[in-house]
Amino acid sequence: MKIVVIQGPNLNMLGIREQNVYGQMKLEDIHGQMKSFSDQNKMEIEFFQSNLEGEIVDRIQECMGDADGIIINPAAYTHTSIAIRDAISAVQIPTLEVHLSNIYQREEFRHTSLTAPVCAGQITGMGPFGYHLAMVGMTQILNEVKMMKEQQSKQAKAQA
Repeated sequence: MKIVVIQGPNLNMLGIREQNVYGQMKLEDIHGQMKSFSDQNKMEIEFFQSNLEGEIVDRIQECMGDADGIIINPAAYTHTSIAIRDAISAVQIPTLEVHLSNIYQREEFRHTSLTAPVCAGQITGMGPFGYHLAMVGMTQILNEVKMMKEQQSKQAKAQA
């Protein structure tokens, strides 16, 4: 199983910017914890961060045929990017949306996620631990998908 973690704009500044909102942990530390989880569970994981919307769209599209799941924090693009939403919808790969802060407790314009409706789920307000929860959730989702495919294969063989 391969999971691609896509980080949006300004997340490269974690640990520096607005520590009262996003905490003191750096992005590399979060990724290190996710890598430990993936190693323990014999999963492949890849990380990508960009401040550019088009690069994020490109990376989502590149996941098609290459990744089993996507964990994404679109950051500010959550509230503005129809392009990222459309890319997530198009690839039809299980995707979980993560936000360090609780976007529903912040400014009104952050309360709407354009991307969440095309994701399998959303984790918000749990700080860096939200990424661990996303790893656990994605593991469960991918195991369910695998079991469903195996059942469909058995049914197809039985009908043949």
